[in-house]
Amino acid sequence: MTITHATELRLAARPGAELRKDHFELVHTEIGPPGEGEFLVRNDWMLLSVVMRDLMEAEPHPELPMSAYELGRPPWAPAVGTVLASRSARFRAGDLVQHVYGFRDHVLAAEGDASVTRLDPGLLPGPEYHLNQGATAWRGMVTLAGAGPGDTVFVSGATTGVGSVAGQIARCRGAARVIGSTGSKDKIDYLVGELGFDAAFDYHDGPVAARLAELAPDGVDVFFDNVAGEQFEAALALAAPEARFVLCGSLSGRNPVLDLEPAVLRDVTIRGFTTPYENDPAWTEHFGRWLREGRFVFPRTVVEGGLSAVPGALVAQLNGRHRGTTLVRL
Repeated sequence: MTITHATELRLAARPGAELRKDHFELVHTEIGPPGEGEFLVRNDWMLLSVVMRDLMEAEPHPELPMSAYELGRPPWAPAVGTVLASRSARFRAGDLVQHVYGFRDHVLAAEGDASVTRLDPGLLPGPEYHLNQGATAWRGMVTLAGAGPGDTVFVSGATTGVGSVAGQIARCRGAARVIGSTGSKDKIDYLVGELGFDAAFDYHDGPVAARLAELAPDGVDVFFDNVAGEQFEAALALAAPEARFVLCGSLSGRNPVLDLEPAVLRDVTIRGFTTPYENDPAWTEHFGRWLREGRFVFPRTVVEGGLSAVPGALVAQLNGRHRGTTLVRL
């Protein structure tokens, strides 16, 4: 089958107070056959993330840790697809590949493009499993915090794509207790009943410090923060000696007050970090093995309807209506 046209979802306007569906525009474009050194990919799955909201607001700037989105163009986003036709020495028709050319159903790529990676379809149960946010969770929980046996671990925003994976990583590495915060009773049941957290609480139910103290009476050794604000302050007040804090996000939109006394007296390490959307071989190896052993769940919300469903799905994700990683079936 010859592909002559593609569909793109472009950023039509920068959002103000809230993101709306009309900030996007669906556009049909012509796409030619591969030229010398090129290959044509049909995108099958695409990842949505809350960080996209920030990238839509910002003008492109070289000092940003991630490239901001340009008006009138499809935003970049991790995607997995199948090579349909190729005139490249690196890729053949039928190859499974991952790249950052989401927000479109087909893409013509060049063989020298370092963002395109061939995937081994046998490593994980399905192609969509490669679009997990585990590389971020792995870097924070393992590389930076070194979570392991004996640790009491607290994950804020534990039902997010990163948080739901971070907590399971800590559990698989032998943490003594894994606690998560979330926003509703059904999400508490999900964290404990399905993902194997030892305990969870709704941050709406009274002061966070009081709820956390009930669940971590001996203090917090590792804090993986996706929220900031009150939850960071509570974790710091309950930090155990030589606690390790890794800061991944600030969903609350409020900068916390840093109480220096417990940070200094308890020798707390506080480290912010960002992670590119790249595969980490160490994470992928552990992820695949833990899945095969039945020790790990890939928490995800699958959005049907292709590109036209993306704006509504992103709005729903920003409003906290999704669990785990949000994937769009293209």
